[in-house]
Amino acid sequence: MRKSSPKLTASEAAKIKALLKETDWNHAQIAAHLGGMNQGRISEVKTGKRFSEVAACSLQEAMKP
Repeated sequence: MRKSSPKLTASEAAKIKALLKETDWNHAQIAAHLGGMNQGRISEVKTGKRFSEVAACSLQEAMKP
């Protein structure tokens, strides 16, 4: 039986957008920073398939664990 990953929140999406915009980190690095999130979720936020209406937060906020 497969373990499902936790639901992606708007707050996490804002952090993803900030990290994509303000750093040169790849999807794997962002996923690891956010607690082992699936890299596919990073891609979905980047392409606008998820949380397209959410704005990026500050880099300072995104860097918090």
